[in-house]
Amino acid sequence: MLIFDSHLDLGLNGVDWNRDLRMTVDDIRVQEKVLNMTDKGRQTNTLSMPELKRAELGVGVATLLARLEKDFNHPLGKSSPEACYAMCHAHLAYYRAMERSGWMRPIRNRKDLQSHLDAYHADPDGTPFGYILSMECADAVLDPDNIREWYDHGLRAIGITHYGPNRYGGGTRSEVGLAADAIPLLANIERLGMALDLTHLSDNAFWQVTERFGGRVLASHQNARKFCDWQRQFSDAQLKWLFSRGGVAGIAFDAIMLQPGWVRGVTKPEVTIERAVDNIDHMCQLAGNAKQVGIGSDLDGGYGNEQTPADLNTIFDLQKIPDILTRRGYSSADIQGIMHGNWIRFFSEVLPA
Repeated sequence: MLIFDSHLDLGLNGVDWNRDLRMTVDDIRVQEKVLNMTDKGRQTNTLSMPELKRAELGVGVATLLARLEKDFNHPLGKSSPEACYAMCHAHLAYYRAMERSGWMRPIRNRKDLQSHLDAYHADPDGTPFGYILSMECADAVLDPDNIREWYDHGLRAIGITHYGPNRYGGGTRSEVGLAADAIPLLANIERLGMALDLTHLSDNAFWQVTERFGGRVLASHQNARKFCDWQRQFSDAQLKWLFSRGGVAGIAFDAIMLQPGWVRGVTKPEVTIERAVDNIDHMCQLAGNAKQVGIGSDLDGGYGNEQTPADLNTIFDLQKIPDILTRRGYSSADIQGIMHGNWIRFFSEVLPA
């Protein structure tokens, strides 16, 4: 079944982690083993372009990501906004190169989306991965007006924070609200018709956004606090607000968002893909329908299958979800919506004509 994944850090993998995503997953693992790469996430990757094709993951959201770090001692961390800006341009250049070599296809408007879906249904094996461009963390946006440049480059969705506070407000593991520059930035995002990704907002920043942003919202890779009770997940109140605004939430497969008490590098995966489906089911109950939940895997978002459900080896294993949903009584139409249709509908409404 076709999968639409609303959060794939392909630029991070291709540029920051220097992986050749044209290779198979197994070949990348062997290469990293031969090179004695033993950091967390190495030798345990779950995706590559051939694996996306095998998984029937034909369309989704690819990110630009760079984060301003006070101590810049994190692999994603940069020392200045200018360096973040440059790194996100490197990710953009990577996608352009992958387009040129036939692996990826940009989707900037509704016409692009429909033509890509038509091509995929006609020839899945011969169709490149179709991607909508998003930015995770706005540290690469030099000032509120700079968002217009990124829009011209094809950016159609953006989350303004990541981990900790940044120049635009509070992110995960902080209780900082919005910064002053966030107000004109949010206004420009709304004016341009871009979707605002609420993922990684602190609780305080989240509720301030609800008072200041009138455009379309999504949560690209976001689970429920009910199953893993810390701030990275959304409370039921936050999820209900998202759904009330016509937003869609993408279920993520990072064990830190699924398994209570997870400690990176220490804890072993005990949860399975069933826990991710628990999240899907809970959100459908909150929304009162199965039209506002999708897949936002966040796979290979700086970790590998040492930090995913125990029964997930590669991204291909997302194809286990339809059978689980069937056993739980979901209809074929609802399952197709969760796997791809809900995100296709959302972006068909959000993308410019």
